[in-house]
Amino acid sequence: MNHLSNLKRETRYGLPTADQILFNRFYVIGYSYYFRQAKWALEIIDPDKTDVSRLNNFRPDYRIPERFRADLDVYEDSGYDRGHLVSSANQIEVDIQNSETFLLSNMAPQRPMFNRGIWKRLEEAVRKLDEQKKVFETYVITGPLFFFDQEIEMIGDDNEDIKVSLPIPHAFFKSVLVENNTGTINMWSFIIPNKITSEPLETFLVETSKVEKISGLLLWDTLVGTKMNREKNKIRKMWKH
Repeated sequence: MNHLSNLKRETRYGLPTADQILFNRFYVIGYSYYFRQAKWALEIIDPDKTDVSRLNNFRPDYRIPERFRADLDVYEDSGYDRGHLVSSANQIEVDIQNSETFLLSNMAPQRPMFNRGIWKRLEEAVRKLDEQKKVFETYVITGPLFFFDQEIEMIGDDNEDIKVSLPIPHAFFKSVLVENNTGTINMWSFIIPNKITSEPLETFLVETSKVEKISGLLLWDTLVGTKMNREKNKIRKMWKH
């Protein structure tokens, strides 16, 4: 696994664990058999702007064993969106790049006004960050969160024709790591409940170490030393370098 991950630019600062690692052309997914969806998605924001259209070709990911694999039918009439972890708008250089973001392994059940509201605002804000002149590259890890002191609801479990039902995440995280053109590294992390909100994005800034504690993942684990530990344990203002 290590020699494979070394071939991928986006794994430069670490590769969290998962039941199955899916190496796509332009991003990497860590899949959870238990939750029947990704634990995390890792990407480099692609700054290139082209005329590639959003393809909307949602489809199952047949690399995942059938008994753990979500299909399109689980989302039908569920009241939940197929929410992107790696945003379609982040990957628009060529058609296949955009197409890959519509694999269901890159989806999680999101409440519609969360997906189309604050989640979209956060995705747009990260792209704005990447456009700053001092930013060399922007790495992002995104994933669902489940709080085990709260009831977990499902979609698809009331239909016996659906083979794989899905638990609905209570929240989502996004951890953003920026390498500046001076070589400096900064990070920002967010935890946002899976519900409609009009709160500003800054409200949901948290320590990266808090995301690790809740998700059970080690983020950016190739970064070591006292300075990086301090970075993981601080809340940096948006987008203060």
